[in-house]
Amino acid sequence: MDSFYNVLSPEQSALAHANNFDFDHPSAFDYDLLYDALCKLKHGKSVNIPVYDFSLHARADKTTSIYGANVIIFEGIYALYDKRIRDLMDLKAIQRDIAERGRDKEGILQQYSRFVKPAFDDHIQPTVKHADVIIPRGLENVVAIDLITKHVQKQLNERRMHLRWDLANTPIDNEVPPDVVVLPTTNQIKGMHTILRDRTTSRDEFIFYAERLSTLIVEAALNLLPFKETTVTTPIGAQYKGTAFTEKICGVSILRAGGTMETGLRRVCNDVAIGKLLIQTDPSTGEPQLHYCKIPSDVKDYQVVLMDATIGTGAAGLMAIRVLLDHDVPEENIIFTVYLAAPVGLNVIAKAFPKVKIVTSMVDPVLSKETLYIEPGIGNFGDRYFGTEDGE
Repeated sequence: MDSFYNVLSPEQSALAHANNFDFDHPSAFDYDLLYDALCKLKHGKSVNIPVYDFSLHARADKTTSIYGANVIIFEGIYALYDKRIRDLMDLKAIQRDIAERGRDKEGILQQYSRFVKPAFDDHIQPTVKHADVIIPRGLENVVAIDLITKHVQKQLNERRMHLRWDLANTPIDNEVPPDVVVLPTTNQIKGMHTILRDRTTSRDEFIFYAERLSTLIVEAALNLLPFKETTVTTPIGAQYKGTAFTEKICGVSILRAGGTMETGLRRVCNDVAIGKLLIQTDPSTGEPQLHYCKIPSDVKDYQVVLMDATIGTGAAGLMAIRVLLDHDVPEENIIFTVYLAAPVGLNVIAKAFPKVKIVTSMVDPVLSKETLYIEPGIGNFGDRYFGTEDGE
């Protein structure tokens, strides 16, 4: 909660530096900004949390980006003061500051006598009635903390959804959604798929044909971008009426396997900006988790080509699209490109994000409900491309 102190006026700042400003009064906090941030986090969206410099008594220029999570812990002396914020909480529990805030001992003692103790008596103590659990002795009370831990775990177990398996077993249309673009099944496409699917294909050959196929997929994706008519003058002075892109393009690859399509994008789009999302499967639950996000700060102003190797259940794609939407990318500005897809994943993404365009070179009919592998499939695309298969 300390990140959400109000911006001080020059007069208030002068009082703060003289240890005469009451930071422990409810009016010292920006509850509207705090409420907005907590609402976004609770809905799984990303937020930029202010960074408050306690030595300068001002908000720093930088912010901290935080993404929504299964468990959000929010603490502060007035955590239970505002009813809007209390209503967001599932469990409310009712511990301070030289090393943490850079203040001197004399300033802290003065602050405590003039502001902290009166604020506790007048404003904080009355909020105790809103707490579900009160923990005497703070961190030393291991019994009470264990009680809270078990309560949180119980809530997680009750709400848990094994996303990938649930998606694979969801009754859904096995037809390819009408808006999905599948490359024409020409002899060239079938020939490249034959090589890529063959378990005896060497790594060098696999890389060559993967990059060749990715170029064709990206070319098809670019046809979905907005164009405008334009006229240019040819070397002989004649006029030619053609077309040109109307907006900027950037790529975002879902690592690892999505990075294999970057070469195709760079061959087609010169000097294109490329961001990266690392979404990996949790070994204990089998669910996708976001571990890394590095995308252009102005990504909302781009047409985004989202790249992955395959769409099986669609779980990783759902998370990646959600991250882009959290960064204010319009849904209709996202084109999702993959080498291979299963109807289940295509339908899941199309129903969740109907404005997202999907381009794939081929669709396989089966997604195994036991292994979650596409059948007949192409194997682990990332392992085969990067040479990290077992035994290599």
